[in-house]
Amino acid sequence: MSNNKTWTTQALTDKGFARPSSTVILLREGSDEPELFMVQRHADASFGAAYAFPGGVMDASDSEGHEYCEGRTAAAANTALGLESGGLNYFVAAIRELFEETGVLLATHDVPDDELVSSQAHLNSGSLTWNEFINEHDLRLHCDQLRYFSHWITPDELPKRYTTRFFIAELPTGQLAHHDERELTDSKWITATNALRAGKNGLMTLHFPTRKTLESLAEHHSVAALLTWASECEARGVTPTQPAKPGELP
Repeated sequence: MSNNKTWTTQALTDKGFARPSSTVILLREGSDEPELFMVQRHADASFGAAYAFPGGVMDASDSEGHEYCEGRTAAAANTALGLESGGLNYFVAAIRELFEETGVLLATHDVPDDELVSSQAHLNSGSLTWNEFINEHDLRLHCDQLRYFSHWITPDELPKRYTTRFFIAELPTGQLAHHDERELTDSKWITATNALRAGKNGLMTLHFPTRKTLESLAEHHSVAALLTWASECEARGVTPTQPAKPGELP
């Protein structure tokens, strides 16, 4: 697929029922190169006990968060993602999933830290909805802090398929990332170079899209350089990548 092909969210969903989803690579400066927040999914999850980045499928209610978005209009989001409509939903989903899984909130807010922790737990248990949370606290979602740089589509042959937009964001000052201990069983800050080395040595399970993403990230040696690179990827237009059949992956 070429990067000048325009898809609607529904069309992508209909193409083999790939579920729209968002993934966020969270960054912070390290001693030698940027560190990335990687999470290990539960063994019963779609991709098993592999290490990946925070994220998940789009929720139908994500479209209701547009009025709280800052830094990205709906039109600008559509242009960035090469969609006719629904682009801003991916940004809202990215912010929601990042908070649900790591407790990091890309938003202007005045919510006390202890209430943020309890809100994360209530969101994950289903006793609180995302829209209730953002309405109650009048959150302003920082969609401009998400840089879009990659798009992966699951091979047609797999029973569970996703069309996933990859974003990069810097860890906001004063916030800490932690895994939710429900869908995620472990987490760590690690450089792309060390993650690749751990994968090669059998210390971390890395699926093909994660490994290829890490290879790209390892080429840049500061948070600023990574953010600039991601912005350039978005400006050029991102070409969707759909790997070969699962058994043919390198």
